Amino acid sequence: MTPQTGWTVNDWRQAYQKKTLEPRAALQSLRAQLSVDDPAWIYILTEEEVDAQLQQLQDRGMPETLPLYGVPFVIKDNIDAAGLPTTAACPAYRYLASDDANSVARLKAAGAILIAKTNLDQFATGLVGTRSPYGAVPNSFNPDYVSGGSSSGSAVAVSRGLVPFSLGTDTAGSGRVPAGFNNIVGLKPTKGRFSISGVVPACKSLDCVSVFALNVEDAETVASVMEGFDYTDGYSRRAPHPARYFAENPRFGIPAQPEWFGDQHAQAAWKRTLEQLELQGVELVPLDFTPMQTLAQLLYSGPWVAERHAAVDDFMADHGNGMNEVVRGIIEQATKFSATDAYKAEYRRAELAREIQTLMQSLDALLVPTAPRLPTIAQVQADPVKVNSQLGTWTNFVNLADCSALALPAGLRTDGLPFGITLIAPAWQDAALADFGRRWQRAQPWKRGATDLPLPEPVEPETPPEGHVRLAVVGAHLSGMPLNTQLTERHARFVQSTFTADHYRLFALPNTTPPKPGLIRAASDTGGEITVELWDMPLDQFGRFVNLVPAPLGIGTLTLKDGREVKGFICEGAAIEGAEEITQLGGWRAYIESLQ
Repeated sequence: MTPQTGWTVNDWRQAYQKKTLEPRAALQSLRAQLSVDDPAWIYILTEEEVDAQLQQLQDRGMPETLPLYGVPFVIKDNIDAAGLPTTAACPAYRYLASDDANSVARLKAAGAILIAKTNLDQFATGLVGTRSPYGAVPNSFNPDYVSGGSSSGSAVAVSRGLVPFSLGTDTAGSGRVPAGFNNIVGLKPTKGRFSISGVVPACKSLDCVSVFALNVEDAETVASVMEGFDYTDGYSRRAPHPARYFAENPRFGIPAQPEWFGDQHAQAAWKRTLEQLELQGVELVPLDFTPMQTLAQLLYSGPWVAERHAAVDDFMADHGNGMNEVVRGIIEQATKFSATDAYKAEYRRAELAREIQTLMQSLDALLVPTAPRLPTIAQVQADPVKVNSQLGTWTNFVNLADCSALALPAGLRTDGLPFGITLIAPAWQDAALADFGRRWQRAQPWKRGATDLPLPEPVEPETPPEGHVRLAVVGAHLSGMPLNTQLTERHARFVQSTFTADHYRLFALPNTTPPKPGLIRAASDTGGEITVELWDMPLDQFGRFVNLVPAPLGIGTLTLKDGREVKGFICEGAAIEGAEEITQLGGWRAYIESLQ
């Protein structure tokens, strides 16, 4: 068996587990498909370089247990991989990396196999994917159109189904715009969630490593491997609190009067998407985005361009003529600004960021088109700076405002090209964004990138996110029941409906208001499987919730049908005296319905 185009992380893992795929043969077959003439690639690893990674895994012992064992990935060529060249799409800048970037090291430690480094807008300066001496990377749906940048090659590699995930970087939208243009997921983390050690800086204080994937589950899997504090990175941060999941019917702030720059296909796709979201129960709140647009202008029209110059000033002094003309022209603007200008701009940034964060306090998130238009390569070449600026309309302000973001596919436009939306939330709300992303994915499933393959059925994570506890509820806290609000008010998120193991008995307790059941453990021949719902609750809310639980009920550990153990409602044995046994009905909801 050979790996198939469009495989997800889980497809690769399942093939290995079922022994239908042998890692070396599969990865070398995939590597052989990559052509040096394809502008998506800057460097394709040799057969020996791929084999060396596999051997390192074998030497560690039990590699099959690793979460990404044998799963191929590619990285943007401004991210270091030990022993390989890094160019940032500038041949004169080329150097051999002595170490893996922190993000790459974490992925390799989890079993992933690097097979190539991808093309980009030079020095990660651009949102178009055309500013590279290695060639313009065409859109995966129509080669006349741009792929988006600067993480162009990384996005196209995933969209074409060559690898299940890839790494890009995102300073002003480079991990989101290419996702929107190629029908894939683009995860832009909170700044500092992933280390930027081993990444060629664009604007170091704003830079993020980003993840491209075919679905939300894969993006989350990769993110969970990459996250973590790195003391060698001065911008690395620890999450101060767990994410608070959005309400069942969330409130999203949307631009009151979005500009489309003449792209009627994008405008129509946005209108259709808003209608779909409203049918899904989302409340859409039109907002004046002036603070966001004002903040965005600081990135390229203010002294932040000097931070790009700080990253390459020595190189430019000696090799400026070897740079892309448009990129050099943008970075050279740094000479117009003084240190005084920089401080004034930082004060203004802080004011606008506070204004934006205050505006978002009454919302779950902002919702924007990932980009207002999808231009052709010819249109970009005719006016490279203006068109590029237009593409950053809804992305440039996000890192300046210290927000997290998730770019999601939103179907195809009437011209057959992809359309994407982006959710934006305050810092450390990454898990909440991903949770809604899964909800959107279930409601509006997309094809896997540019392939014709449908997405696999979504799989809920086996464990709760960091900072959460998974709780099984059996009675009045079930969805739609009287006490369910005690969960939702504490930002708990519904995970799934399932069953206990077959050694539980359920009783309708007398004299309880509202009516409640009691669940007790029993011998397997006297018990049965009882319906429960699983909810993930933030740990900082769990104690408050437990305090609401009255005797004779309590919280203990339940065993589920599939063998998992979770926290859940239990009952004192003495309380079932005189109570009606309802085990045979299989659950509390069925009992309530039997009374009607």
